[in-house]
Amino acid sequence: MRIRPRRLLIAALALLTASTALPAAAADRQARQEDPARGGLSAVIRYTEYGIPHIVAEDYPDLGFGTGWAQAADQVCTLADGFVTVRGERSRYFGPDAATDFSLSSAADNLSSDLYFRGVRESRTVEKLLAEPAPLGPSKDAKDLMRGFAAGYNAWLAQNPINDPACRGAAWVRPVTTTDVAARFYAISVLGGQGGAVDEITGAQPPTGTGTGTGTGTEATLDAQALIRVVRDRTADSDMGSNAVAFSGATTANGRGLLLGNPHYPWHGGRRFWQVQQTIPGELNVAGASLLGSPTVSIGYNSRVAWSHTVATGVPFNLTRLTLDPADPTVYLLDGKPERMTRRIVTVAVKDGAPVTRTQWWTRYGPVVADPQGDPPLPWTATTAYALNDPNAANLRFADTSLGFGKARDTADILTSLDRHQGLPWVNTIAADSSGHSLYTQSQILPRITDDLAARCSTDLGKVTYAQAGLAVLDGSRGDCAPGSDKDAVQPGTFGPSRMPTLLDAPYAENSNGSPWLTNPDHPLTGYERVFGDIGTQRQLRTRGAIEDVAALAKRGGLTVGDLQRQEFANRAPAGELAAADTAKACAALPGGMATASDGKAVDVTEACGALAAWDRTMNTDSRGALLFDRFWRRLTATVLAAQFWKVPFSAADPVHTPNTLNTAAPGFTTALADTVGELRAAGIPLDSPLGEHQFVVRNGRRIPVPGGTERLGVWNKIEPLWNAARGGYTEVTTGSSHIQAVGWDGSGCPVARTLLTYAQSENPDSPHYSDQTRLFSGEKWVTARFCEKDIRSSPVLRVIRVRS
Repeated sequence: MRIRPRRLLIAALALLTASTALPAAAADRQARQEDPARGGLSAVIRYTEYGIPHIVAEDYPDLGFGTGWAQAADQVCTLADGFVTVRGERSRYFGPDAATDFSLSSAADNLSSDLYFRGVRESRTVEKLLAEPAPLGPSKDAKDLMRGFAAGYNAWLAQNPINDPACRGAAWVRPVTTTDVAARFYAISVLGGQGGAVDEITGAQPPTGTGTGTGTGTEATLDAQALIRVVRDRTADSDMGSNAVAFSGATTANGRGLLLGNPHYPWHGGRRFWQVQQTIPGELNVAGASLLGSPTVSIGYNSRVAWSHTVATGVPFNLTRLTLDPADPTVYLLDGKPERMTRRIVTVAVKDGAPVTRTQWWTRYGPVVADPQGDPPLPWTATTAYALNDPNAANLRFADTSLGFGKARDTADILTSLDRHQGLPWVNTIAADSSGHSLYTQSQILPRITDDLAARCSTDLGKVTYAQAGLAVLDGSRGDCAPGSDKDAVQPGTFGPSRMPTLLDAPYAENSNGSPWLTNPDHPLTGYERVFGDIGTQRQLRTRGAIEDVAALAKRGGLTVGDLQRQEFANRAPAGELAAADTAKACAALPGGMATASDGKAVDVTEACGALAAWDRTMNTDSRGALLFDRFWRRLTATVLAAQFWKVPFSAADPVHTPNTLNTAAPGFTTALADTVGELRAAGIPLDSPLGEHQFVVRNGRRIPVPGGTERLGVWNKIEPLWNAARGGYTEVTTGSSHIQAVGWDGSGCPVARTLLTYAQSENPDSPHYSDQTRLFSGEKWVTARFCEKDIRSSPVLRVIRVRS
């Protein structure tokens, strides 16, 4: 068999690298390993500091193989748990009533999760999407990556013992298929739509002959604000957020672009990131972070361009109100003609119990969703039901979009990939390149609901929810009220690329989960449909603080990667800068230094006044008074009405600096202060303790202080910790800064990149990479990325393996 040049290059590369890193005998053993040209799948994996793999492969199946192998080596239990989820087998192995970890859907328990994902599996939804020709379906390269990933994962299972106590010896750790890998992509795609309404899909049942069903009432009795809260909870204030900023060459020291990406994602479970470099010589060379289970780099950089994502404000689903046939609540009327719902009967195997069979109800608009106490809170009555339209349920193009990014040579190529594949479900894209260009675009898959369509077709409920939150509730009895299609849209029923809010080559483009409007306040974006986001409304504190910071950097100019690193760990608390001084002043003015707690007891808060006044307004681990303000601010924002909170109201003419001036006379202010002081004293926590003594995680029995702060404080370096006063304060982190990257270029052909995976590569407590980067994060230190060959080969800990099927 003739060895193709690319294979010969890969074999030589592995041997050359191994010889520089291993003793001669070990290099000889490496040389005697089987030639990959003999068949099967293979890849070379070179590990550098912190367990970061650099995977070199001949083609896409081999690259997928190496990626699946390496991910399994680090995260086999988390991956296996996710595959159990998308196969609809959680109840079989873990019992029906146990809670999920919400990684791949909102399902409250395993049974609900299984009913949904078994329904997806039995309807062959994923297989049908895989069979669609590109560009509507995934390309051959993307499918080869998925196929290779499954083979690599399976090969690792077959060739290695599992030492992770989370799944060692577990029957649910099984080989997977290409469909399983694609099903994880599918689950991620529908997180903002069907995946966020799993309980309402699987629990929806029609009213019986006695008039009872999944809820009672009419649209007039529905709580529009509850629906609006659902939409808002799924965007900026959810467990997935992020910051990202791209600076153009007009602001940098060398005229080249800079990118700082700071995604806020869960620290545990199936939505963790995992670091990797992927190389097919002459075809692809990209580094960054993959979502677990994904064979592509989700957020990353190459020798010429870097990109990151932030969760967008676009609402990726809409509701359709169905007018039902009075004689049959499973028949709805469309232009006066009856149309029967489709039954999806699903049976789930249950541990130590009989199988459970339930019926789901589907329409041309999507599944019926119903639960008056649900999320969203909707009834199914004898006359009305609601269906959920999620266009991402027909979107399996995320992998191709990411592949296009990895091959991009500049920000124009990033846009080309977005335009060609249209595969991003619920995120913005921010990018910069080595030529000095910057980019922001909200190119995501949204139902094509224009303001005109909403005006013509909204129900009474929808008129409220669309205006306030971008959630359309359309009249499903009219055929002319279905979402339309743009001529440049790959997928029917969605917006095309020409409608996406986009900002090109501004001095900076920044997003912290706000709408496109203030991507750069000097170049505000307007004119987009309401479903994309709002305009002229109050911004969250993190957006305001981020704009203040990056605008000041851009104005100063001469920026370098070092400036990005300093921004990441500035840990400035905008809430503190706005309110700490006024709080300390009002505290000091209390008669006798006393305040009344919510239980009616008088509390001496004198010590708190001094601690708040002396606090440096940051959430660094050595900041004293930070914990006191944090706990106070959480109470204050939860109890004081928004209309009474600030003295100076919001003004669209000054959206970055308003509202401001804390109203210390608002009811609840002194009570929140007294309760906070009482809480900390009861826990034995001094009011001026350094933050890191009480905001930490425990790894292998060791406390690791964690810098950063909560969403409510507006801190760029967002951290959402769990409070446990009995154990010393904030003792774990649920979500926050995850795969951080600061990237620039210096003309050498090698990107200047600093990265940090806050929770490290592995959840296995026996792994050497269980907490090594967490300790770096604690010390506000970075990993110097090794992208070019000379840098990889010079790693002092270089380890080379060849993996094969």
